[in-house]
Amino acid sequence: MSSPARIGTPLSSSATKVMLLGSGELGKEVIIAFQRLGVEVIAVDRYANAPGHQVAHRAHVIDMTNPDALRQLVEQEQPHYIVPEIEAIATQALLEIEHTGKAIVIPTARATWLTMNREGIRRLAAEDLGLPTSPHRYADNAEQLKAACSEIGFPCVVKPVVSSSGKGQSRVDGPEQVEAAWNHAASAGLVDSGRVIVEGFIEFDYEITLLTVRALNERNEPATHFCQPIGHLQEKGDYVESWQPHPMSPVALKKAQDIAKKVTGALGGLGVFGVELFVKGDMVWFSEVSPRPHDTGMVTMISQEQNEFEMHARAILGLPVDSAMRSAGASAVIYGQVDATGIVFDGISDALRVAGADIRLFGKPESFVRRRMGVALAKAQDIDTARARARLAASKIKPVTK
Repeated sequence: MSSPARIGTPLSSSATKVMLLGSGELGKEVIIAFQRLGVEVIAVDRYANAPGHQVAHRAHVIDMTNPDALRQLVEQEQPHYIVPEIEAIATQALLEIEHTGKAIVIPTARATWLTMNREGIRRLAAEDLGLPTSPHRYADNAEQLKAACSEIGFPCVVKPVVSSSGKGQSRVDGPEQVEAAWNHAASAGLVDSGRVIVEGFIEFDYEITLLTVRALNERNEPATHFCQPIGHLQEKGDYVESWQPHPMSPVALKKAQDIAKKVTGALGGLGVFGVELFVKGDMVWFSEVSPRPHDTGMVTMISQEQNEFEMHARAILGLPVDSAMRSAGASAVIYGQVDATGIVFDGISDALRVAGADIRLFGKPESFVRRRMGVALAKAQDIDTARARARLAASKIKPVTK
């Protein structure tokens, strides 16, 4: 657990040092938030010139699933805090690092370990905490998957136990689709663990992300803060739009907050958690939780007084947070649209002329047609107008080759 912050001077013997494991677009914004507070930041990723590498004091490229490489880098840099920003990490090494007191793992090494694996977090939520979830089974091969799907019933959803942002998941409407779902989970997940989870399909009205923040209060005790619920649209398992606040009944919102508080309290530690929930009327089901800022939460860069990245950095350092909104807002993804390195973005001026709009270009060195290369943001008096503005601004950006 952190204590109220004393922050040193970067690049000196008094420096407060944070190591980011994963330095994509979300990690980049976390690094910027730490930099503004005078923290020395080390950015780590699996490829060179990742977005976070471009704004950190130092950058490293390693295989973060290799425990020896991870331990060696921690010994070399000796950070005070280790902040995982992706799932594909050697969590056993983090458990050892935390146990020996070499660094504080955010929010905890156990939380990172549990949430890296859908089975771990689902067992915690459903079995230990008794939270409402979809019916689910696990399978280690295609035959077991076929049996599990039949038991759960069609339609159902098949997901790798280790994955993020919808990668590797499939909706299965009948037995003839089971083998393809197994192969997709193995090839498109973050790590081919040889195990999948099968979830019963819930006919929900909508899905939300409830950003939940654990931060120290004036008594130096963990307190829970909630952001306004975030709605989002997905295509092929990936978020393409988000908006805040998503309207909910008072009963459903209270249930959502109760579920989020229970699961984040069980995980422990400090920081931002992205709690994903299904909602139908006043009924709420737990889906997943990420112990870090969430991609759908990029909307908070325009909708909140403190965005999710600023709240994460402040909470980690033991500083107070403010989860209040300032206006309705929306985000829309800017895709690469081409497969190329060192692309150029046209239409930026046109995008910024859209009322209430702003953009973020992530600086990823390589573009793919469906790779998220930036995001358009927009604010307005209501979410419908904000969404329309964000979509319009995103449509103005044209990635092209040189």
